[in-house]
Amino acid sequence: MSLFIRHCTTAGASPGRCSRTLWRFALVFGLLVGLSVAAPDLDRVQSLAVSRYGAPAGESVAAWRLMMGEARELDDTDKLARVNTFFNRRIRFEDDIVVWQQSDYWATPLETLGRGAGDCEDFSIAKYITLRLLDVPAEKLRLVYVRARIGAADSTLTQAHMVLSYFETPTAEPLVLDNLIGEIRPAGRRPDLFPVFSFNNEGLWVGGGTTSSADPTTRLSRWRDVLERMRAEGLQ
Repeated sequence: MSLFIRHCTTAGASPGRCSRTLWRFALVFGLLVGLSVAAPDLDRVQSLAVSRYGAPAGESVAAWRLMMGEARELDDTDKLARVNTFFNRRIRFEDDIVVWQQSDYWATPLETLGRGAGDCEDFSIAKYITLRLLDVPAEKLRLVYVRARIGAADSTLTQAHMVLSYFETPTAEPLVLDNLIGEIRPAGRRPDLFPVFSFNNEGLWVGGGTTSSADPTTRLSRWRDVLERMRAEGLQ
């Protein structure tokens, strides 16, 4: 960039014109870099699935790619339904200790499709990343850590759980995508869920707050780790 400045000034252009040209150059350069960084390498994802987990994993990734291709031109509501159904039907629920021999492991979509199994965090992450790949804005999506009531409506027993929520507008009632229930329901029809905190790529919210309170990659080490693994796998 400093070489560009020196060339501009020595060529006789005015400082103002140099400044405007420089900012245009920086904007175009930044957009190009952003596009190149953001483009996912789905061929790499599929190749890694086969090499790590075998041919059936490659077929799962191929089915995932086909589903995204068919869903790309749909509206957000239909995208939510396609993605929710795809993962709820293709992935079986299993605890991390069984799948990964760890008490708490957040898997990438490649890992979840590769093993064909995962827990609630893995379902939620896979749905979130898939919807982002389908151009659903990050500000409309949040991964939500909740306490889920067990048993009857008057039960006081709860367990930790994670779901994905979609907000049509910042103040709208969110829709809840859950691996335990096939139907996507408004939050008002999920009185069994009690939000603790939510997050996405851009922020972290406590309870039902509307203002981000922290950088999610700083506060949530597992989220930071899964994002780093996704980048290495070809997903941005």
